[in-house]
Amino acid sequence: MLVEQIWTDNPLRNFHYLVACPETLEALAIDPYDHQLVLERAEALGWKITQIVNTHEHFDHIDGNQAMVAATGAEVLAHANARDKIDGMGRGLQAGSRIQVGSLVSLEVLDTPGHTMSHICLLANLEVPALFSGDTLFNAGVGHCHAGGDPEVLYQTVAQQLSDLSDDVLLYPGHDYIVNNLRFTLGREPGNQVAQNLLLAVESQDPNKAMITDLALEKQINCFMRLQSPEVIEGLREKFADLPAQPSPKQVFLALRTLRNSW
Repeated sequence: MLVEQIWTDNPLRNFHYLVACPETLEALAIDPYDHQLVLERAEALGWKITQIVNTHEHFDHIDGNQAMVAATGAEVLAHANARDKIDGMGRGLQAGSRIQVGSLVSLEVLDTPGHTMSHICLLANLEVPALFSGDTLFNAGVGHCHAGGDPEVLYQTVAQQLSDLSDDVLLYPGHDYIVNNLRFTLGREPGNQVAQNLLLAVESQDPNKAMITDLALEKQINCFMRLQSPEVIEGLREKFADLPAQPSPKQVFLALRTLRNSW
């Protein structure tokens, strides 16, 4: 599998992706909001875009679809329940659907609601596994839920699906929020030395050459995956008087999401 991460350098800090078959050079475009950048990169690499996947229906993930289809004839794929939200959508996807890219690449669809209720992630179970997570899971963070989502559902998605994936899965999120997210983690868990060291490493990184984390690292630096950390819980109890001394992981997650909304 060939993967090209494309940094948009826009105020929303989007990442787009091309996933290509190394044999046929057919490519899948993921969330190509800035369609021109994606088309130019595919042309430079000699890849032919035949499919487009939208992880969810927000404008900064779908607004490049029509221009991309006009330029390539590619089919638009998205969550089956997003059909009334995404113009020109073709194939509807659900949990367990597979997307074939060329002859060698097959991606599994995960139904991952929470950021929106029609959100998918794509899992490549290859020699080097990878997760294209849209706005569900970010480097050191998770997506917000105030534009059609539900934080309790997002908790279930992260706790029951993404946290159970193999530690060696590489993470390819929909936005570059790593610096702010690490600062939020360190506000909750100041003693997290791994997060401190990583923040120093990425504060001045070029997003065109962004660090790719894996889930093993995320479980060390993403407070939304560190729901039993005594330091995280102690800090939250100072801000949420009704949080019990031994809160459930769900209570911790929801408190973190509430705090992050206004942080």
